[in-house]
Amino acid sequence: MGLQMAPRHGVLRSSNVRPRPCDDRGDPSSCYDGTMNDLTHFNAQGQAHMVDVGGKAETRRTAVAEGWIRMQPATLARIREGSAAKGDVLGVARLAAIMAAKRTSDLIPLCHPIALSRVAAEFTLDESGSRVRCEVTAECTGRTGVEMEALTAVQVGLLTIYDMCKAVDRGMVMEGVRLLEKRGGKSDWHSD
Repeated sequence: MGLQMAPRHGVLRSSNVRPRPCDDRGDPSSCYDGTMNDLTHFNAQGQAHMVDVGGKAETRRTAVAEGWIRMQPATLARIREGSAAKGDVLGVARLAAIMAAKRTSDLIPLCHPIALSRVAAEFTLDESGSRVRCEVTAECTGRTGVEMEALTAVQVGLLTIYDMCKAVDRGMVMEGVRLLEKRGGKSDWHSD
């Protein structure tokens, strides 16, 4: 069990992953049967590879992700009042989230570059929980989904809040980052 480095080749392999070949057309969606043994980013030899999406139809695709950053009440008050030393925390975090969505394929090794048609980042203050919620919606018309773009944008938006407020609160905690929904492609999915 676990990850192992293959001798001589430097290939990282998981001993509990047993990929199987895709169908004759190379359609990556045919590789997945709903179990962890059919991870599409591994070929039949267990090596990481970029999934071929060339045979997939272009469809409108949308993904929504969320995450939270918990902090001291005084830190949240600075954000709300706009009195943080580095300026408009949520405005900068919004731009950072959008920029991150656009650069996802530069950060995630096997992620396809995607021509995004829309990225929206919304921040909500939760006074009772002393935290900020970030929700990102990413959209495109393409052959692969935008889940990674939405998730990356949330993470970077939250990291930006941390960066802009760390001088007064190094104990902030990012939590609850998750995909809420994806639409388009072969199927839609919603979290419970």
